[in-house]
Amino acid sequence: MEAVIEIAGLHKSFDGHEVLKKINLTVGKGENVVILGKSGEGKSVTIKCIVGLITPDEGSLKVFGQEVKDLDEDGLKTLRTRIGFLFQGAALYDSMTVRENLAFPLKRVLHTRDKAEIEKRSLEVLESVGLQGVIDKMPSELSGGMRKRLGLARTLIVHPEIMLYDEPTTGLDTITSREISDLILEMQRKYKATSIIITHDIACAKTVADRIVVMANGELVAEGKAEELEKSPDKLVQSFFK
Repeated sequence: MEAVIEIAGLHKSFDGHEVLKKINLTVGKGENVVILGKSGEGKSVTIKCIVGLITPDEGSLKVFGQEVKDLDEDGLKTLRTRIGFLFQGAALYDSMTVRENLAFPLKRVLHTRDKAEIEKRSLEVLESVGLQGVIDKMPSELSGGMRKRLGLARTLIVHPEIMLYDEPTTGLDTITSREISDLILEMQRKYKATSIIITHDIACAKTVADRIVVMANGELVAEGKAEELEKSPDKLVQSFFK
C-alpha cells in the first residue's frame, strides 16, 4: 500500500512537558486509521503536526513524500488544500448561511468563483451527508448532529485526499454518533480519502477503523484491528474495550 503519511521518531514538548515521545506511524493510501486514547494524550497534537499547525521538536513527518517542517508558507498552503480537517466543534461560521459556509472554502482554498460550480458542489456534498434542503438555513437552526454533518460537508467540498477527524462523535447522543461513524465510512468509500480519526469513542473506532493505534502518555503502545486489540493481555489496551 502506498504510504501517504509517514511519521518517524516524532517528539514534541511544551514547557518541558513531553507530549509526543518518538511517535512512529505510517498511513497507507485509502486507509482509515483510528488513534485511540484518553484526553490529553497527544492525539490532537499529532494531527496538528501533520498539517503544519504545530512544528515537532524532533523526528520526521512526511505527507505525500514531503517533509512538512521544511515547507515554506506557500508549500504549507498547497499541502493544506489536499487535507480536510474536521474539528470537534465543526468550526462553522454562525453568521453565514449553510450556502455561504460551503462556498467559503471553495473561494478561499481553491479560488473558485464560478457560481454554477459552487452550487453544484454544495448540493452534492449536502446530499452526501444527508442534509438536502438546508442550504439556506443558518447553523443555529440545525441540531448538533446536523452541524457536525455540515462541518463534514464543508470539509469534503474541496475533495481532500486526506481527512483528519478530531473527536467526530464528542457531545453527540448514541444514535447520532453511530450515524456520524457510518458517514465517515461512506465518505471513505465515495471519495477514496485517507483518514486519521482521533477518538476515545470505542464504538466509533470499531465502526470506522481499518487499523487502530492506541496512544498513552504520548506514545503509541499498541496497534492492530479491533478484534485483535480486544484480546490484548495489556491492561491499558483492554481498558478501552470494556
